[in-house]
Amino acid sequence: MLAALVALALLVAAALGGLYTLVTRELERPLALARPVVVHLPRGAGVAEITRRLVEAGVVRRPWLFRLHLALSGRDRRLRAGEYRFEPGMTLAAAVDRMVRGQVLLHRITVPEGLTVREVYARLRANDLLAGDLPPLPEEGSLLPDTWLVPRDYPRRLLVARMQQAMREALAEAWAARRPDLPLKSPRELLILASIVEKETSRPEEYARVAAVYVNRLRRGMKLQADPTVVYALTRGEGRLGRPLTRADLRVDDPYNTYRHAGLPPGPIANPGRAVLMATARPAEVDDLYFVADGTGGHRFAATFAEHRRNVRHWRRLRRFASGRIPPVPRPRPTVSAAAETRMPPPPRPRPAAAAVAGNPDGERP
Repeated sequence: MLAALVALALLVAAALGGLYTLVTRELERPLALARPVVVHLPRGAGVAEITRRLVEAGVVRRPWLFRLHLALSGRDRRLRAGEYRFEPGMTLAAAVDRMVRGQVLLHRITVPEGLTVREVYARLRANDLLAGDLPPLPEEGSLLPDTWLVPRDYPRRLLVARMQQAMREALAEAWAARRPDLPLKSPRELLILASIVEKETSRPEEYARVAAVYVNRLRRGMKLQADPTVVYALTRGEGRLGRPLTRADLRVDDPYNTYRHAGLPPGPIANPGRAVLMATARPAEVDDLYFVADGTGGHRFAATFAEHRRNVRHWRRLRRFASGRIPPVPRPRPTVSAAAETRMPPPPRPRPAAAAVAGNPDGERP
């Protein structure tokens, strides 16, 4: 009987050793994948459902060995839900480790610069990679535009919280790096001005110079006369205006209309990006007071009203030019309105103690 028990123990040991060898070889064998595959493991899925999905994707070839390994290693309850990407050449052991660690596939969600909070919310609401409800609408300008990496079914409220925290950090960084002579009293004023700069130009190389125009106007005590503020006064950030501004629009009595009211508007008009925040905190050291579209997507800047009028005439010639030898000049951004650029007199001469720069005269767009 003792001999029989010894023999049985040896057989069991041999069987267990064989199983261990089979499992080990299976775990160390490269996956038989011709190309990367993505497998979604839903929340609440058991080992049987997870195994089925992995088999269908070609990640697991021997389901019973896979489940045996999970049971013997205690990992059957440690697999995390989510989307996983498996590449050719990786081993089954690496695949299991990825699922245990929760190294899920991350997706890019890009929020462009210059959108209002309502426009950002519309994008997040329509994105099917995200899950859950959005929190109440936050303050304008409180969401940092960026590209965010998130897993599938990432809660919308968490992404909004990340965007808000990132904006607080970016604004604090820009405020700390501001020029000492900047005529702004608080980070919020910097955010307001940066939002205007963001809406005025899409060219990063122009950020600091456009910011300088408005900083120079603030120093002179002149109205900013920024078209995007009028658009915001008319739409309240609901979307595009869908038409050029008119003279009647410029007369709208709204605190956001910087043609009617001096100084900064009461709040931001969009969500500016990091680059604009920093450029507004450290504007170019120029005497520019005006800018007008140059017909190529950029702007021509001027320090004097006479120079600005020449730039306006140049822009008008470009609009009239239709010989067909070059592509048509694109419509200018809302920065410029030809109707407003000729009807007002030159700006008043600066006071002796004032800086050598100033803003637009009434009715004259930057």
